[in-house]
Amino acid sequence: MITAGMSCQLIHYTHEEHDKFFEVCKNFNFIIVRCNPGQIKADGGDQQKFDDGMREMRKAGIQVWPSPDVMEKMGAKDALCKVATLNIGLEDTLAYYSPEEFAAGFKKTMAFQPRVIKQNRGSSGEGIWIIKLAEGNYCKEYGERSCEDGEVLKLMEANDNHEETHTVAEFIEFCVSGRSDKSGEWTSKGVGKYLEGGKEAGGQLVDQRFCPRIVEGGISAVGGTGSIYTYYGPEEASFKTLTENFLQKDLPKVMPSLELAEEPVPLWWTTDFILASPEGTPKEEEKWIVGEFNCSCVGISRCLAAYCKDDTSNASFDDIIEEDKAE
Repeated sequence: MITAGMSCQLIHYTHEEHDKFFEVCKNFNFIIVRCNPGQIKADGGDQQKFDDGMREMRKAGIQVWPSPDVMEKMGAKDALCKVATLNIGLEDTLAYYSPEEFAAGFKKTMAFQPRVIKQNRGSSGEGIWIIKLAEGNYCKEYGERSCEDGEVLKLMEANDNHEETHTVAEFIEFCVSGRSDKSGEWTSKGVGKYLEGGKEAGGQLVDQRFCPRIVEGGISAVGGTGSIYTYYGPEEASFKTLTENFLQKDLPKVMPSLELAEEPVPLWWTTDFILASPEGTPKEEEKWIVGEFNCSCVGISRCLAAYCKDDTSNASFDDIIEEDKAE
């Protein structure tokens, strides 16, 4: 955009200067939001107040990318359920919003095949669990049986790939109530309580089939990045089925499926795909499914030096090397 002649200014939002920030925003033609969900709240601010401010900008004719509604609905884990019937979805993807739904649904899906359970609020893989039955005694048909509370699960959390062993009842208790006398001992960095606050507060869990070919890697459809990747054009024969199904058939249906029919696709976003077909499937019959959509704060590898983490709390734009700044 700068190369195209636009004046692009980096402005920081601090909740203590909320009103001043939005007064400054009125001087721009459009705003690109670069803030992960949870960062404002973690700093002591109010995410809802910030989102409402951005909605007011749109009402005033100032475009915002992504808008709060797009960020919320596209970034929510239950977006995977809403695209379940598209070529890029899996029809046995379920969403749970209450403890009762989760306990009943999970026991049934877990008895059938390995699963991936994803919390809605986490990032970087925290609260995303790959789960298998320790005994491997899966039923042949979905619904043929449900797991008992005492059956043992092997779990791996995606944020650091650490493994844990718990009973079905302990896992459900951790997901619903966090650490308690009934949840056993957990080494996860997370606190559980994934349904806390209910649906309105983002409390939800998504239950998706585990696709073992994830170990082969995934494919990302990227709307802008600073990373170094191997790029394939839409004509690449190896991924012809994926690109045709996604770009030609499903892409026009994605935003309506997410209840965002009046919104364009985000300015900057990614879609991660996982190969769901078993080994030996002909290329033309392969099924690639969405693992997640991301439009909230897509990472720019050239700027990672400025990313504040627990061990780099004072990181800033000045920590980016000049070569990367120039690029």
